[in-house]
Amino acid sequence: MDYSIKIGGEAGQGIQTIGDTLAHLFAKSGYHVFTHQDYESRIRGGHNFYQVRLSDNPVMASRDRIDIVVALDKESILQHEKEVTENGLIIYDSAALKQKHDGPHFLDIPFINLAVEHGGSKIMESTVAVGAVLGMLGADLDILFELIKDTFRKKGEDVIKGNINAATAGYDFAVKNCTKCSFNAGAKGRLPLLLIAGNEAIGLGAIASGLKFYSAYPMTPSTGIMNYIADKEAEYGIIVEQAEDEIAAINMALGASFAGVRSMTGTSGGGFALMVEGLSLAGMTETPIVIALAQRPGPATGFPTRTEQGDLQFALYTAHGEFPRVVFAPGTPEQAFHLTNKAFDLSEKFQIPVIILTDQYLADSQWTFEGFDLGKIKNANYRLSGDAFKNLSEYKRHAFTQDGFTPLGVPGDAKHLVVTDSDEHDEEGHMVEDADTRIKMLDKRLFKKMPLIRKEIEPPHFYGSNLPETVLVGWGSTYGLLKESVDMLMEKSKIAMLHFSEIYPFPSTEKFDYLNILNNAALTICIENNATGQFARLMRAETGYEFKHKINKYDGRPFTVDELIKDILSCLD
Repeated sequence: MDYSIKIGGEAGQGIQTIGDTLAHLFAKSGYHVFTHQDYESRIRGGHNFYQVRLSDNPVMASRDRIDIVVALDKESILQHEKEVTENGLIIYDSAALKQKHDGPHFLDIPFINLAVEHGGSKIMESTVAVGAVLGMLGADLDILFELIKDTFRKKGEDVIKGNINAATAGYDFAVKNCTKCSFNAGAKGRLPLLLIAGNEAIGLGAIASGLKFYSAYPMTPSTGIMNYIADKEAEYGIIVEQAEDEIAAINMALGASFAGVRSMTGTSGGGFALMVEGLSLAGMTETPIVIALAQRPGPATGFPTRTEQGDLQFALYTAHGEFPRVVFAPGTPEQAFHLTNKAFDLSEKFQIPVIILTDQYLADSQWTFEGFDLGKIKNANYRLSGDAFKNLSEYKRHAFTQDGFTPLGVPGDAKHLVVTDSDEHDEEGHMVEDADTRIKMLDKRLFKKMPLIRKEIEPPHFYGSNLPETVLVGWGSTYGLLKESVDMLMEKSKIAMLHFSEIYPFPSTEKFDYLNILNNAALTICIENNATGQFARLMRAETGYEFKHKINKYDGRPFTVDELIKDILSCLD
């Protein structure tokens, strides 16, 4: 069983409500779910859609072919009618759209009339639509009723009852009138699964890592991280500050980190451009900070609500001066959770900035999991505080050491003065001008730390044939697409994938010789959501390896697995 449902309409029509409700309902029913959204940068109007895929087996990407289209506007029919499968259906309200369709794959459902008649308000048409989809699938209403009760418990019994009646009306109408429906998603006895989006996973990973201060200026698609953490701030004792701009956001986070707490900021490309001076400040003062950089198409404002992997080079090389940094690019919410934890650990351990690269596709997409392994969470305290700080005879914030590490003292926790400076400084943190100190400080910050940081970096994830003739390579949000493509093509060819989620320092081949895999393959393909093949260039610069083929998509939309397989097969011909 593998069905795809697309809800299309204008912004403000309840598209996200329907899609999100269905996704959570299927996850609670024990089905594997993958969702992604496509929306314009406007509050009202335009054409948007929310796509939900559910299956008996794990799913990690969207498909081209749609089984059920919920058309809330005329544009949804125009754009998505050709995507409908042979036995698929488009459900719509002819009265609302002011047009009638008599084709075999159309089902006219009076969403608004049913909402008013049974729910008491037009606003419940989204609930009618959800009920109708469940009726078509042969699914059970019990879990939907539980969701309704939980969602509207603060609004009173009348609202709960109205929504339950509206959902039942939609369900009954679909069961009675959808004579050609052959879907079957009514299995019971499955254990519920965790449904989580990329942004939520980053926020959860930050909280699990001991985050105490988050500052940001809202910028799509990173805002969801701030919203998630803000929703939990009272529960976990976190301060969330909406700054006036991104310059203030990174400097607030740096100030909080210097004061002794784990701190983070988040933004997108345009906001990150404003943060680069603060990034260099972190490098010079050796102040730990984690930065979530959620990519979207540029340059300038570009496509504010679309997706792209166009900021890799920006994250690697931006800011002035030379200092160590770490760049992660998770491919799934589970990776996002664990890599956020690793980002905090390395940032605190090595006193460096760590950047988590994500994008709109991963940020908003939802995946199902049985759960995250909390036993892998690392939350060591690298700060110098309490008696360990008080009992020191002297303290120098930037003292020269064999390994480049200087204990990071918490200001005010002992009689010792904690001093640092954005100018080059001596061991005590006071600014200097002499060449010898400059050389020693740069050696300490960069050359002594970098080999130790590199040892912390894990090799790419390998999946597929042990002796592949074709190897797909990607990074960041392409993970699910690569894995499903390998699964679908494995019967036809010896194929495998390498997925990089720990990007910089570039992983060595000591733990796993991925270059041997590439060199022995007849065909290697690098797959990226950008125009210039930024990862392919990085691979060549770091290892000398050059891919035989590249597949690049840069229209602001993610790959679908069907689309990617066609591109891969064209490379195989």
